[in-house]
Amino acid sequence: MTASATAPLKHAGSLFSFALDTARASVRRPFQLKEFLQQAWFVASVTIIPTALVAIPFGAVIALQVGGLIKQFGAQAFTGSAAVLAVVREASPIATALLIAGAGGSAICADLGARKIREELDAMMVLGIDPIQRLVVPRVLATMLVAFFLNGFVSVVGVMGGYVFNVVLQGGTPGSYIASFTALAQLPDLWQGQVKALVFGFLAAVVASYKGMNAGGGPKGVGDAVNQSVVITFMLLFVANFSMTAIYFQLVPPKGA
Repeated sequence: MTASATAPLKHAGSLFSFALDTARASVRRPFQLKEFLQQAWFVASVTIIPTALVAIPFGAVIALQVGGLIKQFGAQAFTGSAAVLAVVREASPIATALLIAGAGGSAICADLGARKIREELDAMMVLGIDPIQRLVVPRVLATMLVAFFLNGFVSVVGVMGGYVFNVVLQGGTPGSYIASFTALAQLPDLWQGQVKALVFGFLAAVVASYKGMNAGGGPKGVGDAVNQSVVITFMLLFVANFSMTAIYFQLVPPKGA
């Protein structure tokens, strides 16, 4: 009973220790540049199309909801600025993180899990090769890089989608939508979204790598590890998003406040 009660704490501590080992190994030499470039291309290839397809409805839904709400208050002139704030601050990093975790993270976990059950990781350690430095660090850094650029891509597509739906469906004026961008939004909002994307990419890759390298029980164990990695990543993402947003509002006051 005691072991089962403390098991979540043990796994949380092991995951935190694994994240620290990954951060420490990222500054060690030699850096696996070829593996990093291959993983960056792989993660981008499995996430860019789903991200593009999700970004458009994200922007559309936000534009419709925000536009309808602002119209009730008679403040249509701020529709563009409110939509940009919602997309850049929250929707874009969350959408990017969920797709990175669901597509890229699951692929990373499955790859490392397959290596684990084939005892490739044990063979590497016998040869004196650190699997974290050789395999995990390139994947984590590649995921962070892809998340950073995908977040910018989602922000642009989301704002453009919001513009189209606001002008076409809600009868807004193009000039008013564009001119209001800077009424409420400010440059730190963009940087906050990009930092969120980096942190979310780090969490997704670390959790996927940890679950993959600790998979067991054959192919079924790898499948279970993939499912667990996605669920754990989603939970951590929302906790991290809330914490970072709260800290941001304490450090950067809203424009005009």
